[in-house]
Amino acid sequence: MTQPIPIIPANDAEPETPESGARFFNRELSWLAFNRRVLEEACNPAHPLLERLRFLSISGNNLDEFFMVRVAGLKGQQLAGVEERSADGLNPAQQLAAIAAEADDLTASQQRVWADLREALREAGVIVLHNREISAEEDDWLERHFDDHISRVLTPQAIDPAHPFPFIPNKGFSLIFDLRRESDGEQIRELLMIPASLPRFIRLPGEGARYVPIETLIRRQIAKLFPGYRTLGGGAFRIIRDSDIEIEEEAEDLVRFFRSAIKRRRRGRVIRLKLEEMIPDDIEALVREGIDASDALVFESTGFLGIADLAQLVDEDRPDLKFTPFTARFPERIREYDGDCFAAIRAKDIVVHHPYESFEVSSPFFARRQRIPTSSRSSRRSTAPASRAPSSTPSSPPPRRASRSPRWSSSRPASTRSRI
Repeated sequence: MTQPIPIIPANDAEPETPESGARFFNRELSWLAFNRRVLEEACNPAHPLLERLRFLSISGNNLDEFFMVRVAGLKGQQLAGVEERSADGLNPAQQLAAIAAEADDLTASQQRVWADLREALREAGVIVLHNREISAEEDDWLERHFDDHISRVLTPQAIDPAHPFPFIPNKGFSLIFDLRRESDGEQIRELLMIPASLPRFIRLPGEGARYVPIETLIRRQIAKLFPGYRTLGGGAFRIIRDSDIEIEEEAEDLVRFFRSAIKRRRRGRVIRLKLEEMIPDDIEALVREGIDASDALVFESTGFLGIADLAQLVDEDRPDLKFTPFTARFPERIREYDGDCFAAIRAKDIVVHHPYESFEVSSPFFARRQRIPTSSRSSRRSTAPASRAPSSTPSSPPPRRASRSPRWSSSRPASTRSRI
């Protein structure tokens, strides 16, 4: 005889403990593992070189957005003293420590992949030059290019008690210089924010693809920017700010709320600070104090700052270093009706599978829908069967339905928020 399965009461169920969290993956660490798999695509020798570089830049951009939103949310919980544990049993502080270690290791892996790809691209004819590799002829062209296109948009800013540290936007890339005036030996510090409108790489003229990073070009022209000064030291740094938005579900005007939230997002707290290798300790302390990065996660990079900016190099016109372009097919059903998607739909429903089938099927559909005059739409609606004419005697009001609370009822706590 089959024995009945005993039913365990809910009160006797084993409570969730930090030890039981070992059965779960941490959400943030799992995302970092996903981004490492993206980076592994950049190491796949079966992919063309520029496509591998594209995967590398995607992994860098993914990591930036991860810090801007997910890490920013955890940092806010930590600063607010929230000790609620995740499903895997970690509180916000423990998650941030694990994230910092894994993200630093991932960033170091990105730098190693970039070093390998840089050499492989050099052999293929796409060269990112080091400072010592620039010839005299190329230096003359770079100097003219700097005078005509770059110097006019650069604004050096002194850093001293009379000139506080300027605001640096999210993903801002900046250079800082320690200078000494040759006339009297006075020492000053100057900050140079590189505008986002400037390209990260300058392509030299000629048949070959030869690029110079913009920070290399600026450092070569330092005497023009600061005449009469001698450079003692300096470095580069890049910051990531909190770009998370909390939606007030009880907000009266969502448009106004988002407009102000987006403005506040520009000035979010610094979440991550990446410094150039071997930056002097006193300059690092000055930067951290100036941008209020005392609680930020700091990483000292041994290579290229801003891996996401490598996407500019992918635009090089080298089809042999990219995937073969995919040409989407045009649906045969619509072709049978001379391209008239409405006629094809009237005959039978159609499922268009993007991106394998051309998006040109859908865009004319909506464009044509917009061109239909309003009067034509009204005439179409008027051909519908007429409803029963109202009686001459006033009718009794319809029966009142039981009142139902609206979707966002006033009884809901105003502090309820959802993160995006």
